Amino acid sequence: MCRLGGVLAVALLLAGCSASQWPVLHPDGPIAATQRTLLFTAFGLMLIVVVPVWVLTVIVLTRFRASRNSDDYHPNWQSNTVDAVVWIGPAVIVLAIGALVWDYTHKLDPYKPLDLSKTPLEIQVVAQDWKWLFVYPDQDVAVVNELVLPVDRPVTFKITSDTVMNSFYIPGLAGQIYAMAGMQSQLNVIAVKPGTFTGRNTQYSGSGFSDQQFAVKAVSEDDFEAWLKVVRASPDRLNAKAYADLAKPSEKVPVKYYAGAKEGLFASIIEKYASHYFHDRETDTN
Repeated sequence: MCRLGGVLAVALLLAGCSASQWPVLHPDGPIAATQRTLLFTAFGLMLIVVVPVWVLTVIVLTRFRASRNSDDYHPNWQSNTVDAVVWIGPAVIVLAIGALVWDYTHKLDPYKPLDLSKTPLEIQVVAQDWKWLFVYPDQDVAVVNELVLPVDRPVTFKITSDTVMNSFYIPGLAGQIYAMAGMQSQLNVIAVKPGTFTGRNTQYSGSGFSDQQFAVKAVSEDDFEAWLKVVRASPDRLNAKAYADLAKPSEKVPVKYYAGAKEGLFASIIEKYASHYFHDRETDTN
């Protein structure tokens, strides 16, 4: 009864949660929707193994229990049928999962453009301790801990880190992708309707990790242009000194706007670590 009550309590709890609290199951973008389909498909394939095991466990425990005193227990028997089920069944499932992995690996390639008929919006993403910096190079603005996207327009994120490895993740729009120092990863997404989402770092990175989140707002083109005007009205510019101050470890950082960013900032962040890497290799060689 206690276990049944626990199961019912969890079911009621899940029933009372809104879609916004379960973005993986209620996605708002085609990439996240495809990932949900893959999740459900993989779950269904696993049930092909799990459910028969549960059923057979009950049958075996019932049939061969000590209190039954049955004479039909023969420990040295051999069955070709059982051998076939034990080996062929898992082999078929492994082949099916392998086909799924191959198919969805190409479907969900993070570098794959989503809509070739529209010019994507490029956003450069920099992970810091413990905040996110978003640079809009074509719009010449930069924002800390707030991400605004126009609806129905493909967005290309170019992602790196100016600290330890982080993981950039917007559950309602797409899966996570790592942000690594000295390297650039990429992610293409598109929001199909206006809404507000939560983005976060899912790779533990120190004391401020739990608060390293940011708001993601999908808005109309007009609202996006209006937001850009607000950002451009900021008196701050993200020059070399301002960036050095921003890059210092800090927690629970509020949203901050910059009306301009140093040209080539994103590339210089990557180059900084790449230069260290090659310098270290030369030192080891010598």
